Amino acid sequence: MPLHRSSKSHLRNSSGPLWIGIAALLTSAQASAQSAAEIDWRPRSELPESRLATLPPSCSGAYVQPDFGDGSSPLFGAGTSNTDLPIEASGLNARYEMDSQMTLEGDVKLRQGTFSASGSRAQYNQTTGEMRLNGPMVSRGQGFLLTGDNARYDANSGELQVNSATFLIHQAEMRGSAGFLSRPSENIVDIQDGRLTTCSPESNAWAIVASDIELDRAEGFGTATHVRLEVEDIPVFYWPYITFPIDDRRKTGFLYPTFGTSNTGSGMFLSVPYYLNLAPNYDATLTPQYINGRGLFTEAEGRYLSQYGESVLQLGYINNDQYFKDENPGEGGERWGLDFTSRANFGSGWRGYADYSVVSDNDYLSDLNRSLDINEATHLTRRAGVRYNSPHQYFESYVYGYQTIKDSISDAQKPYAQLPEVIYGADYEWGVAQAAVESQYTYFYRDNDNLTGIDKTNGHRLRVAPELALDFREVWGYSRPSVTLDFTEYQLEDYDLRDDNQISRSIPIYEWDNGLYFDRRDTLFDIPYNQTLEPRLYYVYSKYEDQSDIPDFDSGLKDFSFDSLFSPNRFSGGDRIADNNRLTAAVTTRFNDLNTGLERARFSIGQVYYYDDRRVSLDGQGADTRSDSPLAGEAVVRPTENLDLRVSGLWDPRERRTEEGRSQLVYHSADYRYLATLGHTYDRDDFEQMDIGAVFPVTDNISLIGRWLYDAESDRTAGSLAGFEYTACCWSFQLVSQSYLTSDRELDHRILFQIQLKGLGGSGGSSDRVSDAIYGFSEREKRIFGQNGSTY
Repeated sequence: MPLHRSSKSHLRNSSGPLWIGIAALLTSAQASAQSAAEIDWRPRSELPESRLATLPPSCSGAYVQPDFGDGSSPLFGAGTSNTDLPIEASGLNARYEMDSQMTLEGDVKLRQGTFSASGSRAQYNQTTGEMRLNGPMVSRGQGFLLTGDNARYDANSGELQVNSATFLIHQAEMRGSAGFLSRPSENIVDIQDGRLTTCSPESNAWAIVASDIELDRAEGFGTATHVRLEVEDIPVFYWPYITFPIDDRRKTGFLYPTFGTSNTGSGMFLSVPYYLNLAPNYDATLTPQYINGRGLFTEAEGRYLSQYGESVLQLGYINNDQYFKDENPGEGGERWGLDFTSRANFGSGWRGYADYSVVSDNDYLSDLNRSLDINEATHLTRRAGVRYNSPHQYFESYVYGYQTIKDSISDAQKPYAQLPEVIYGADYEWGVAQAAVESQYTYFYRDNDNLTGIDKTNGHRLRVAPELALDFREVWGYSRPSVTLDFTEYQLEDYDLRDDNQISRSIPIYEWDNGLYFDRRDTLFDIPYNQTLEPRLYYVYSKYEDQSDIPDFDSGLKDFSFDSLFSPNRFSGGDRIADNNRLTAAVTTRFNDLNTGLERARFSIGQVYYYDDRRVSLDGQGADTRSDSPLAGEAVVRPTENLDLRVSGLWDPRERRTEEGRSQLVYHSADYRYLATLGHTYDRDDFEQMDIGAVFPVTDNISLIGRWLYDAESDRTAGSLAGFEYTACCWSFQLVSQSYLTSDRELDHRILFQIQLKGLGGSGGSSDRVSDAIYGFSEREKRIFGQNGSTY
């Protein structure tokens, strides 16, 4: 019998309890035939401010979904089986046949647990538990929206089938259509004659079209067969089978290829990486690549994550480098490289680490390396150890070695291996009294077959430096007198400067550090700030002792800078202790923003006054008779959160000239669309370099990319990067030309480009190069595709 207006009835079917409520509505509503993407798409003018703040200018709008407090989804369940829950249904008109069938017409709404749908007409068969819904049908939930001409839903199994469907996955910002769509289980969606894209509803810039697509929400990826990539509805590529992500989880499969050109024996190169998601805590990437003139070169990377930390192993191998053999007669063509890093946290203050790098020949990095994280130009590090830290003690023990990869470094210039080095330190306080100790034991070794004299020496070194101090501190200043006894004991091997191979050295060091603190409040440009004035006097005395018979295991003359004004030793390492009788006078002023608490500016300047000549030297450096030092200064200015200016330098008041200078300006706009870096480095006796880089948008879609490094000493370009980027809301294209100096001082040129499709990743290799060259570019890339902060 037909039912009208508002009426309820209770029914049972063979599958269990089922309650159906039918609410007659007072007004009729016509369902729109819009696609799923069109329903939730909003132009920029209708978006909330919070969404606009993260939307790239190249996007004309974004998807906005209603808030679902229960986090339910129409296609993917939330852990509770819908089939055990009652069905709720409403419509303008209803006809009910007892124990048989119910028909609803007019603005029909259905819900069973996390599944909900609406349409113009619905039929429910109580015997089979099957519902048929005529469209326009709309089904939505948290993270998913589905529309179709008509649908079939099985209340017993939860299976859903939709004809002429469109859908939208909000997290991936992915929309699509299907001739036929079905949900055979809670987390699986099958699509026939499907089409997927992350472009806006009004754009067909690119799309993946396939005969069969399966979306697996539980695993976070989709698979497709007989796939073609269409650009502006024109097929441009075909795959028999592909997989692709629908969220940010990792998935085994091919990554996009990298290709480009190089002018130093490489020519064209093409690489096709393959990623293996082996387990939740370890994975690998294999990258075979063909380099014109060299042959097949393969790189591999493995990553392992344990409860203690992460380890990364990178390998590169080429069996027969033809170009290398031609350039180096008599050499074989087999070349390889390896880099291993590991970091571990064992808890209770204990940590471990390991770094190991090795290459087959000195030219490997400049010729072949594309992915190994090795940046050293002269030495490759091998180091492994453990360290411990507590509030009052620290301990570290490690072994250190190296590989020298620069032919111009002689045996005498090569560093010593430390096999091992053990460090212990402690500090304690009792009121104003302080006590501390630093200690170090090291065995230094290097191959000395071709060395003579003191350069031939290997040996053991034990160094212990206890300190006693009084630390008087008030809010207006401090005074800290201290005395340190630096004791060093050597047990040397292959040492022939004197008969005794044991050397002891004990030098007391007296320090007195004093500072005052003044501050005042004022306003600048209507911003309240606090300005400080911090004068500082530092005196240090240590007697002269002849140390010319002590070998140089790990020492060097420190660069003079503002920070070194307050160091008692002008030498690094432990083989030279400076003779001192000097006073440092310095002053610092800071400007702190009282609204934000940020330090907006800091200016410091200081000078050293010597009362005795400096006599201790190392390789002819460090001794001096001058009674004062150059003025050392530094400045940091942060007028806004997006602009940072740093300047440091040395100025000689006697000669009235700059000895050294370093300056750097870094700017990024709030959305990182505009990037700029400007740097200058000057050393009067060594070099002068200038560096400028920028990313500058000329339209909402086109940005210019550039960096130039100029070496004034040799009057030549030391490196450059120039190109452009075109960015749409769902794809981007980069084309850059890069030049840089190789280890043999040749200027290498490469042309690289990258095509990136949102939701499918990118091809080419320019993005990493730009990120290395221009500060902030990697953050810009994260934001380029909007709120997700990443590309899929």
